[in-house]
Amino acid sequence: METSQKTLWGGRFSTSLTTETIAFTHSIEADTRLIGYDIWGSQAHAIMLARQGIISDADLREILRWLRKAEDDFQNGDFTLDPNKEDVHMNVESYLIENAGREFGGKLHTARSRNDQVLVDAHLYIRDEILNVQHGLSELCKAFLEIAKEHADTVMPGYTHTQHAQPISLGFWATAYVSMFLRDQKRLQSAYALANMNPLGACALAGTTFSIDRELTTKLLGFDVPHEHALDVISSRDFIAEILFALSLVMANLSRISEEIVYWTTYEFGMMVLDDAYSFGSSIMPQKKNPDIAELTRGRTGRVYGALLDLLTNLKGLPMGYNRDFQEDKPPLWEAFDVVKACLGLLPELLKTADFRTERMAELANANFATATELANYLVKEHQISFRECHEIVGWLVGELVQQEKTFADWELTQDLLKQREIDVSVEQLQQILDAELAIQNNQSLGGTSPKEVRRMIDGFEVQLNEITSRIYTCQTEIDNAHQETQRIVDKVLEKSTVPTEGE
Repeated sequence: METSQKTLWGGRFSTSLTTETIAFTHSIEADTRLIGYDIWGSQAHAIMLARQGIISDADLREILRWLRKAEDDFQNGDFTLDPNKEDVHMNVESYLIENAGREFGGKLHTARSRNDQVLVDAHLYIRDEILNVQHGLSELCKAFLEIAKEHADTVMPGYTHTQHAQPISLGFWATAYVSMFLRDQKRLQSAYALANMNPLGACALAGTTFSIDRELTTKLLGFDVPHEHALDVISSRDFIAEILFALSLVMANLSRISEEIVYWTTYEFGMMVLDDAYSFGSSIMPQKKNPDIAELTRGRTGRVYGALLDLLTNLKGLPMGYNRDFQEDKPPLWEAFDVVKACLGLLPELLKTADFRTERMAELANANFATATELANYLVKEHQISFRECHEIVGWLVGELVQQEKTFADWELTQDLLKQREIDVSVEQLQQILDAELAIQNNQSLGGTSPKEVRRMIDGFEVQLNEITSRIYTCQTEIDNAHQETQRIVDKVLEKSTVPTEGE
């Protein structure tokens, strides 16, 4: 059993941790992403301590000088986390103490606990990642809208139960996914609001006797508001569950489009051909062209679901206050972000470069009684028969045609069968009623598949996407401005002999 160096919190303990204990408990792999955020949070905390007179100007200068050096080392790839120091927070603090000395570096942790520090880093990182996912979703929506603009009149079969249902347009299909993903955007926007709250100042669980200014750190870190209740702050991981739920639904929806890509590209459907840049071959069958990107997106959905279940299981039995179980929240969330961003990084271009076989779509839309509902609706309107009776008549008609291995396109037979039910419709009228392209033109109800409605929805969705793009830009600008303000103060402190006041 090997022993390791003593920790910063080791005053209560008479022996050092074993190497095995440290290896079991450290969070270095997950924390590597948080180094820059931990330094920013420490800068804001130190500035607040000096403004409040809790540490001296001289203390602040030394702390900020070495935090800036740590940041430079990090940017240059020279700041790596030591597993013997458990996590990113202890690594950054140790860096200060080792370089500035305990008389300076040891003051940074005044009025702060690792409990709220962990959450600060997570909140800062998570809100950036949410914006990245939202940007990726917007790009995917734009790809669907380009398809919709080009194919508002392109007829294809619509499906329920994976069976031909009614004719729709390819543009109508594409805008359905935009409508779906815009709901994902709303969920992510809600998750962002929960992530953009400042936990710093909650300390271990009860706040602090020091006269800290939580509004100042909120401003310097670009948060909307402080998360007030100290015990709730350090106990809270529901904001991560909210994010994982939103990401799980994003993946559910990405998996649905992936499923359609998989079967649309089969020989049997033949409605779509992927560009070679987004296809894979077989090691043994030379003819194969496989939709691996779609299949992997579908397959990786389970990893994001698993992350949500992982966290919910973790949270279900925890009492109020910090518990080390919370350390397990980040790895699954990080992986979920990585999976979602990777899928969103590929699917827009896959769709933009795909070849939609419109002739095959039209053939299928006209081949399998997909306009039966249109015939029933016509009979209701023109023959004053109840819809339920019309439904029965058309169902009987289809059954008779199927038994004789015929379709609606056998016009004379279709006409004769209707006459048996005392319904006289000319062949010319039947051809109008049962034409798939005319059917989509006639479905002009709000949200229907008519080209006019599809184009109206495209315009509305573009307005919503522009609003989302503007909001992402605003959020990112607020974050950047807060970071720049923090760095401006750091620069002034390192240049001057006194701590600059707000706005100076």
